[in-house]
Amino acid sequence: MDAQAESGRLRRFHERFLIETREVSPRGRAVLYATAAVLMVGGVAAFLVVLDAVGEGDDLAVIDGPIRDWFTGLQSPPMTVFMAVIATVFGPIAMPVIVLVTTVWWGIAARHAWRPLLLAGGMAVGVAIVQILAPIIGRERPPIATMLMGADHTPSFPSGHVMGATDFLLLTAYLVFSRRRNPVSTVVALVVAVVLVVLTASCRIYLGYHWPTDVLASLSLSMVVVGAVVGVDTWRTVRVVPEVSDPTRAQRRARRARTNA
Repeated sequence: MDAQAESGRLRRFHERFLIETREVSPRGRAVLYATAAVLMVGGVAAFLVVLDAVGEGDDLAVIDGPIRDWFTGLQSPPMTVFMAVIATVFGPIAMPVIVLVTTVWWGIAARHAWRPLLLAGGMAVGVAIVQILAPIIGRERPPIATMLMGADHTPSFPSGHVMGATDFLLLTAYLVFSRRRNPVSTVVALVVAVVLVVLTASCRIYLGYHWPTDVLASLSLSMVVVGAVVGVDTWRTVRVVPEVSDPTRAQRRARRARTNA
């Protein structure tokens, strides 16, 4: 009896907090799955291209020196303070706190756990990818003399800062605004997310901690993580409903059918 009661409580918890559904047309579901596939395949392909260039020291790798020199030429005390703030907000100390507060607050406010857990899971996967790949690839960072916030001897490729920020911003934008039907708010959210991603990527180069190709690799891997989350979320939450036909168009078809008869 106790086992049955416990099973019932778990089932009720699962149904109340982990089951989330949304109605989408067959075309809409196909678009979501196609988007997930394009992001994942494109992200893997882009990462392999960057990795090959870094390993061979050619192709895309030739941009590292000129772009880093260009950012160095922009350095000034106010700009350095601004970039340091961006780096700190999306750094390894503040970012986990932001993710924890966001997921807990979101789960309590929404009284539902699916999307907060998906956000936390996506972030955890991103961290794991960087922690696994960086030591294996073992790329050295730019010279310590160019680092403006103290020495960092950890591997440079890919950038954990950039991947963490990109995963958090893009996943949050998707998980929040994929449920809303206001295209303007969705576009605004994506633009804000992209701007913050560009700032984070720029600050890591500006402050002397990463090569531009490190950043490109992180963006590529983030595409894979975001695509995977879109795919899992679509598989788990989407319920297909027939598309509503245009009444006027349906009436025209009916009239043509009667005429031909």
